[in-house]
Amino acid sequence: MPPTSRSTSRTVNSAQLVSMFLAFLMVAGVGGVLSAGFMMPAVATLGAATDAGDRLFEELPTELGSEEMSQQTVMYAADGSVLARLWDWNRISVELDQVAEPMRDAVVATEDRRFYEHGGVDPEGIMRAAVQNLLGTSTQGGSTLTQQYVKNVLIEAGRRTEDAEAIEAATETSMGRKLREAKLAIALEQQRSKDEILQGYLNIAQFGPSQYGVEAASRYYFSHRAANLTVAESALLAGITQSPGKWDPVRNPENAERRRNTVLGLMLGQEMITEEQYNEAIEIPIDDMLEVNPTPRGCDTAGSAAYFCDYVRAEILSDPAFGETRAERVQLLQTGGLQIQTTINPEMQHEAWDSLRDAIPVDDESGISNAMSTVEPGTGRILAMAQNTHYGSPTDDDPRATQVNYNGDQAHGGSRGFQTGSTFKAFILTQWLIDGHSLQDMVDGSQGQHFSRSSWDTCLPEHADDYDPKNLEGIGTGPMRVLAATEESVNTAFVNMSNQMNQCDIADTVQSMGYHHATVNPGEQYVTSSGATYGDYSMAVIPSMALGANEVAPLTMAEAFATYASGGIHCRPIAIDSVTTADGEDLEVPEAGCERALDQSIANAMNYALNHVVSDGATGENAVLDDRPAAGKTGTANDDSAAWFVGYVPQMATAVWVGYSEATGSMMDTTIDGTFYNLVYGGRIAAPIWQDYMSEVTDGMEVQEFEDPNDDEVYGDREPVPSVAGMSSDDAADRLSGAGFNPQEGDSEHSDDVSEGSVISTSPSSGSRVSPGSTVTMTISSGPEPDDDDDDDGGNGNGGNGNNGNGNNGGNGNNGNGNGNGNGGNGNNGNNGNGNGGNRDDD
Repeated sequence: MPPTSRSTSRTVNSAQLVSMFLAFLMVAGVGGVLSAGFMMPAVATLGAATDAGDRLFEELPTELGSEEMSQQTVMYAADGSVLARLWDWNRISVELDQVAEPMRDAVVATEDRRFYEHGGVDPEGIMRAAVQNLLGTSTQGGSTLTQQYVKNVLIEAGRRTEDAEAIEAATETSMGRKLREAKLAIALEQQRSKDEILQGYLNIAQFGPSQYGVEAASRYYFSHRAANLTVAESALLAGITQSPGKWDPVRNPENAERRRNTVLGLMLGQEMITEEQYNEAIEIPIDDMLEVNPTPRGCDTAGSAAYFCDYVRAEILSDPAFGETRAERVQLLQTGGLQIQTTINPEMQHEAWDSLRDAIPVDDESGISNAMSTVEPGTGRILAMAQNTHYGSPTDDDPRATQVNYNGDQAHGGSRGFQTGSTFKAFILTQWLIDGHSLQDMVDGSQGQHFSRSSWDTCLPEHADDYDPKNLEGIGTGPMRVLAATEESVNTAFVNMSNQMNQCDIADTVQSMGYHHATVNPGEQYVTSSGATYGDYSMAVIPSMALGANEVAPLTMAEAFATYASGGIHCRPIAIDSVTTADGEDLEVPEAGCERALDQSIANAMNYALNHVVSDGATGENAVLDDRPAAGKTGTANDDSAAWFVGYVPQMATAVWVGYSEATGSMMDTTIDGTFYNLVYGGRIAAPIWQDYMSEVTDGMEVQEFEDPNDDEVYGDREPVPSVAGMSSDDAADRLSGAGFNPQEGDSEHSDDVSEGSVISTSPSSGSRVSPGSTVTMTISSGPEPDDDDDDDGGNGNGGNGNNGNGNNGGNGNNGNGNGNGNGGNGNNGNNGNGNGGNRDDD
């Protein structure tokens, strides 16, 4: 940015200043044309200035420097609606043709009636001001509209650079400042047209206590654009600039009316309006003119999206792409007139806000909070971000109001995160599949398991420790399928699985999906409050991580689970689609950096497994969607301190968190929205919120299915079931166990061919290829079916008809057993045979 012009440090006396002003008049009289040395040498030869005045005048600058004006930054939702306006000085720059002609006339009539005639300075005004100032009778300005523009530019430059010295130099009461303004004004007139200068003035001048530029003032006082200003409104605004506080029509309507009428008189006297227009305007009461519409600013005006607005603000202030220093980024955001197009979907945002409040009202006596984030798989675009608190500082009427964004990590204005509980089990399962295991593998889910420090495979052995997990959500039942353990969320089963794998492999995988502790950025080293570190990891790599010991932001969890929904592609969450400067330049914005984190086959298998979680009888049954498949994972942190559900459909992933925001406390035995909860599980309180929200936002959306998983991830390396037919049940069980299967006796059946106690058949049948550890059910023989003493004789006969049967070379006896061989007929309830029937026992 060019340096701000400042007053010279050389001391001059009154005579020298008068001489220089006389020189000004001569120069301006020639036409205001700049020439070498400002024509001062020629003037000096006539005795009009001293040598000192000559040198001082030549040292005055002719370059105005930066003319950038602070403007409103406007933040938009994805549909183009305005989310928020951010500004230090409320200004909206417009072109001259967007300002009504009466307004242009009113400013010229009031500030500089000879604006279109002079060359930047007005000799009459300067002479009058110089004489009166030197005589001490008053401090006159004598400034032209061009000089006033110059002054405002210098003040603005000082504000934008926070240069108090520059502001003081631009506002000091001195003839030296006036001289500098005059020279700069003449220089400016050589470079700009009158209309360009007038446009600059209309945009930079203060037209109210907090309104900068005519457009912002028009919207504030009259609730319409400057293009629609009437004669009376134009006169009112033009009169304010002399003293914005004194002539403010809101606070001082009587003063403002007198000033407006003065301006109307000036416009009439200069034939800018007719007598009729004058009389009509002067009769309008100030109160009838005003329709005050204060311009809200800041993220607190974004309603339910206030925390998302704050997230966007934090994103800009932390990204060097928007300025090398934070101070530069703050200035750009607050004064740069940026147009920020964000990713937020207003309809989804509204539904998120409603779902959270419907579950736990803002003023609920429990004091429990909830939060929700939705991201788009494959793009990382944040579609919704809400929490059941009002944005702002706490008050007596709203003690839970806060500016802390529970959805974001600490770098984005968020909290320190929350323990994720069993939602982390999804990541354990992911590594389980990557390591070549399957969903049908057997795992120990029994209570009372102990994992010694030495049993952990890790690159950080110093952080390994003895671990005795307890089952919280699931019910441990001993050996079980991994898929069943996932559906039931059995803690000990997943710690057992984690113990079979390398802990750092798990951390590497989960971090590739965006997972990180809320107190650090991805890739930064996580350091605990006590100073402990975990290598270069952005999380605590410890045994208890399997059950969600790390504190993570909801947005991070939605980001990680979106990797599953996208088929293994991880994208960083992005909140900004584009940023355009006031000059129309597109700035670089943070990118999602989408790249593959998981093989497609792994992602498909995870979708299959987590879809089983969102099904009847599983922990996520309260998240089932009526019209489409969904997948997800419940989570409950220690002592019910946090409850989660993180789930997704192919088009979006959403994380819901419920808990105490101020401190980690148990939600056990708590009444929430009028309902008493003995235990607060993720599946019981977070999943229904997710289901309510996702049902609404997916309504009418295309139903997409998850891709089918490969057999390898579901079933693993399958082995054939050995044939055990005819073997004793004990021998068969031994053979099946030796082949890696879980034998189990099923129902018994009568058999003439297999002796009692031996195996008739198995399910799955022999030769079927199934996963090792699968249960093989044996059907055991109970021997031949016993004779019935009341049976009738079968009878003899050729071609006779048995009971409900046709005989061809031998009839069917009535429920009798035929003996011998022959061609049997067809029949019901009879055994076909040819020969002598059995004898009925008449006893």
